[in-house]
Amino acid sequence: MTALGTFIRRNYEPLLLSIQVFIDLAVLQLACWTAFQLASRGEQENPAFYLEVFALLSAICLISFNSFRLYSPVKSLLNMEEFKGIVKATAVSYFVFFTMVVLLQKTSVSTEEGHPLTWFIWLHNLADLSFKPDSFSRMTLHLAFGLILVFMTLSRFASFKFIQRLHRKGIGNRNVMIYGAGHCGQLLQRKFSQVPTLGLNLLGFIDDDEELQGTAVGGQRVLGGLEDLESMVSLHKISEVFVAMPSAQEARVMEILAKLDSLGVFHHVIPRFYQLLSHQVRIDALDSIPLLTRYERRVSIFYVIANRTLDIVLSVILLLIASPVILISVLLIRRESKGRAFFVQERIGRDGRPFRMFKFRTMHDEVSEDAPAPDSPYDARITRIGRYLRRYSLDELPQFLNVLRGEMSIVGPRPEMPFIVEEYGPRERERLRVKPGITGLWQISYARRGAIHENLDYDLFYIENQSVLLDLVIIALTSFAIIKGTGAY
Repeated sequence: MTALGTFIRRNYEPLLLSIQVFIDLAVLQLACWTAFQLASRGEQENPAFYLEVFALLSAICLISFNSFRLYSPVKSLLNMEEFKGIVKATAVSYFVFFTMVVLLQKTSVSTEEGHPLTWFIWLHNLADLSFKPDSFSRMTLHLAFGLILVFMTLSRFASFKFIQRLHRKGIGNRNVMIYGAGHCGQLLQRKFSQVPTLGLNLLGFIDDDEELQGTAVGGQRVLGGLEDLESMVSLHKISEVFVAMPSAQEARVMEILAKLDSLGVFHHVIPRFYQLLSHQVRIDALDSIPLLTRYERRVSIFYVIANRTLDIVLSVILLLIASPVILISVLLIRRESKGRAFFVQERIGRDGRPFRMFKFRTMHDEVSEDAPAPDSPYDARITRIGRYLRRYSLDELPQFLNVLRGEMSIVGPRPEMPFIVEEYGPRERERLRVKPGITGLWQISYARRGAIHENLDYDLFYIENQSVLLDLVIIALTSFAIIKGTGAY
């Protein structure tokens, strides 16, 4: 490997984040220039005058982006927090910019020499802006912030996709190991395989059980025990180790962490009662004893009203726009196979209440309602029109009637059948705290091909972080997935 290649490999994340800053700056300037062109059409505006205005605007935005962790190498689940951060950072930048424009103007107040406020006035005038609030177009700046929100969202979406492609090719991936080949370690392994875009190249397990050492668990080798840790880290150039032993004795875990510290290896620890941490918790203290306390999350009345309004408005608009598609689908379904065009099935909704969920029928009429869901687009049970409907998620259109009836929401956990809910444990029943939805985090994730009950963390994340902004982000990402044709089988 060349010296340049070695430098890039060792400094991959800082270089990537530095490039991202320059890309964001270019996107900000493009948004400002576009806003100027649109707002000043037909008017004689001097573009040079706006250079200082746009420079100040860009500086405020970049600082705000950094404050909302848009330049953190650690990414959230499906980049949800990053998309929400763009909206929040843009809104904060908007108010900060207009506040500064008003406040950072040269003061006309005069004081006598030696007055206590003399130094403050001198300092205020030092930051004086050369442009005045009434000398530029408000429309240009309002439009600029609107375009910043749109352009930044599209730019970051493209950046995330590009980085994902690099990770899939192995570029920028970090070599990692999992200490602990038990249930928790295997759960981590599945996550790594489901989401290759995390940039984690799993080399294998380390485990204290001598019978497992030298064998394979879930397709990954168990490379040895604690005594082999140093040689494995050196041989495979391990940068991170995930300690997945939540039921181990505290002394043993501390011994492993001490060894990793001595080797200079960054480590993550899955704690005891890690399932508790799938909820929002706060860390209190009783003298020197830390206490984990679960937040009693209460959804605000504002969110309830806004969410229901969003559900009704979008459902009515979509049903009206899609009415020709619905009519054509009904005719094609009835023409291709006998039976009803709509598939109606009992599902379990919020607080365990049953309801009748509507879908377009995509399988032949003689197929049992309780039959396993297809796992291939070539399943013989699926009709030809059904294959098309499922690919573009058009079979879900009738569920907007369930939304209008108040039985479902556009965003939420998918509703399950009664016999599955009967087997729910305490953790699974958390899904019933909210209305079921047509789409959700799980549906737009890499884990959507697996069973819902094996990927509860997506639903629990949504339940604990409900907001109108999160709903809008999920709806937008769902729209991209539908356009690409990555719907269900």
